Amino acid sequence: MIRIDIVTAFPDLLSSPLNESMLKKARERKVVEVVVHDLRDYTHDRHRTVDDVPYGGGAGMVLKPEPIFECVEKLSSVEDPVSGKRSYDDVILMTADGETFNQSIANELSLKSNLIFICGHYKGVDERIREKLVTREISIGDYVLTSGEIAALVVVDAVIRLMPGALGDSESALSDSFQTGLLDSPQYTRPAEFRGMKVPDVLLSGHHEEVRRWREEKSLERTAKRRPDLLASTPTGRSGIEKNFKNES
Repeated sequence: MIRIDIVTAFPDLLSSPLNESMLKKARERKVVEVVVHDLRDYTHDRHRTVDDVPYGGGAGMVLKPEPIFECVEKLSSVEDPVSGKRSYDDVILMTADGETFNQSIANELSLKSNLIFICGHYKGVDERIREKLVTREISIGDYVLTSGEIAALVVVDAVIRLMPGALGDSESALSDSFQTGLLDSPQYTRPAEFRGMKVPDVLLSGHHEEVRRWREEKSLERTAKRRPDLLASTPTGRSGIEKNFKNES
């Protein structure tokens, strides 16, 4: 089981998503333990202040170092009945200038045992947090969100769905887009014909090898049209594109 601690100034932003759909089921099945920590519980003034104006001036507010240091240090000092003090594999800061999240990173993080996510907010966090506490910085894309909580949920969801037992079908996550470096093939379900639109005959044939080949070809075709950049770094994509699309202009 993986344990994920999320440090946030806005815990309510996390409560609903963590208690719905796959994330809820994974927690109920003891696949993952997710614990949300309210930064305001680690403040010591009557206003429970977690942010302040930036030194040097400028617009926006910055998350203060004291509550975050105190929270992470407390988590790291918890006694584990088996191994002693809890050891975290990574303390991850969700920030716009971190490494761009992808399926490869999700796969890597799913093999960890203990992760802490620090959710940035406002103009970000005091730089000393990044220098002394954070071991990895992750961004979910080249755009700015109001809160790191939203970004953290994206990463947590992508990681948890890879854990054995999280999904009803153990092979479902392995066939997702990007797991092979390519986009997924088209998917169909009942009815076989809807408003004159028919499901491809091969999917109704019962021939598993033909179905596999069809899905592989459609995956290559879709990737070539929508994300040709993925093909350059994918051996399957390179050979497939040469075979199937070399005559296309």
